Amino acid sequence: MKNSRTRWLATVSTTLFAGIAMAQELGPGARPVGADWSRSPVMSVNGMAATAQPLASNIAIDVLQAGGSAVDAAVAANAALGLMEPTGNGIGGDLFAIIWDPKTNQLHGYNGSGRSPMGRSLDSLKGAIAAMKAEGKIPEDYVGIPSHGSLSVTVPGAVDGWFAMHERWGRLPMADVLAGPIKYARDGFPLSPVIAAGFEGNRKRFESVAPMIEERENATKTYFPGNVAPRAGEIFKNPDLARTLSALATEGRSAFYEGSIAQAMADYFETIGADLTLNDLKAHAGEWVEPRGVEYHGFTLYELPPNGQGFAALMMLNILKQIDLREFDRGSADIFHYMVEAKRLAFESMAGTFADPAFSKMPIDELLSEAYAKRQFARIRPDSVIEPEYLAVPLEGEGDTTYLTVVDGDGMMVSLIQSNYRGMGSGLVPTGLGFMLQDRGELFSLEDGHPNIYAPGKRPFHTIIPAFLMKGDQPFMSYGLMGGGMQPQGHVQVLVNIADFGMNLQEAGDAARFLHDGGSSPDEGIATDYGTLFVEPGVSEETVDTLRARGHKVRVDDTAGKFGGYQAISRDPKTGVLIGATEMRKDGTVVGY
Repeated sequence: MKNSRTRWLATVSTTLFAGIAMAQELGPGARPVGADWSRSPVMSVNGMAATAQPLASNIAIDVLQAGGSAVDAAVAANAALGLMEPTGNGIGGDLFAIIWDPKTNQLHGYNGSGRSPMGRSLDSLKGAIAAMKAEGKIPEDYVGIPSHGSLSVTVPGAVDGWFAMHERWGRLPMADVLAGPIKYARDGFPLSPVIAAGFEGNRKRFESVAPMIEERENATKTYFPGNVAPRAGEIFKNPDLARTLSALATEGRSAFYEGSIAQAMADYFETIGADLTLNDLKAHAGEWVEPRGVEYHGFTLYELPPNGQGFAALMMLNILKQIDLREFDRGSADIFHYMVEAKRLAFESMAGTFADPAFSKMPIDELLSEAYAKRQFARIRPDSVIEPEYLAVPLEGEGDTTYLTVVDGDGMMVSLIQSNYRGMGSGLVPTGLGFMLQDRGELFSLEDGHPNIYAPGKRPFHTIIPAFLMKGDQPFMSYGLMGGGMQPQGHVQVLVNIADFGMNLQEAGDAARFLHDGGSSPDEGIATDYGTLFVEPGVSEETVDTLRARGHKVRVDDTAGKFGGYQAISRDPKTGVLIGATEMRKDGTVVGY
């Protein structure tokens, strides 16, 4: 096994940076220990934060050092990221979290997803879509709910999630927790490179879908003054968001769902003719849920139940347990083949069943059973792909989410993910508030009889999922890998790298990934072809050729964005030593003390 892993590492080290080497005639440097394509993980003992923006990680550490809990620090970091990385998240979106409480030795899950307007029926939604087609705002052949504009907006749940977690585990007043993000929003900060590229990508996207969006002046004023995206290194300020966060700091949760912020949103909804109302905001409530786990080679992966897609990762693991991947080289076509086929089968099951559990009864116990996994595995052919039956629609754009994790000195571990869904969101910024509303409602299905079909007051299918690993009965690692349909398959790839091939946390995230894009999904559960298997340049040419010979439609992609964004922190239960890793494909960093 050691020789197999060594061969794979050698392959990756010579191919991972092939594109850079060709362009610059210079490859990666050497390292005294570990893989030469990966840097060292970060280690500390008192506390640690891993986020997609270095300043947000620093803010989290500031909160920990001021006596705050991991929850306090996670909320602070999330608030900062809504300012610093609005291309992936913000308080106009939803939130999910898994929290390890060392006092009770228990995992807690939180589902902070918002609902559709109570006053909009399925028929009225279809009528609005038909009217947009008649007016030329969307093409006649457009399928599904418009990706931007008010028809895709659902109630934002992130702020409720902050206060729900803070009520149980917060140590500092919310005014202290939000002080750092408020200051940066008011005074400004230099924009980081990957996020700056995302700004420009979103600006172009909003231009391309402009007829869908009822009002664009507010978004332009807030994020693209002069219709120009800010560039890396430029000082970016958001004084409107500073005032909004200050209202939350002083007035609490009620400001967002009943008070001044809620009223401003409701006035905006009425102005643009949206269906959401103040009553929709007042009715919002998140939900504490129970994470469920699947054991895999000494580790147990925990995910949150639907309406999210976390259980797809558990189904993948159950299928992969029917064969020992350690028999193969990590970079071999065999491992990719079995993992991709397990993904396709898991997503097929998810597409036909996952929805808001308040509206649909789902056979979760059967889907996570050993017997079901055996039947699914029996469908996999070792030398060719499964022909599509129900097995091609994308779930989300490139990494349009933020994931963060924080661990404090007491051993509390927070795994938190937050998003506006597609890009920056719907394109709609309520006047004077400094944040964009999510377009998560795009993921409702319009397919008659589908569990995820649109209904008033319903939560849509969700892509964002936090993860948590246990080792035996001890917490091992809080982690996540942001980015649409990449998330379940990314969770599994990282776990396989650690559990089966002995990689450290940083190597497990830096190693070349695959993304199978396409196949069934719960917004439109119909597929007609295989989709596409994207792989990074670190996957060898021999492996790519073999996968193609087996029927996989492989495309080598060096753009990084579609392969997600990973953060992780592990904790040694005996020594309390923390080990953190961050995503080389993003701007972020790990900070410990």
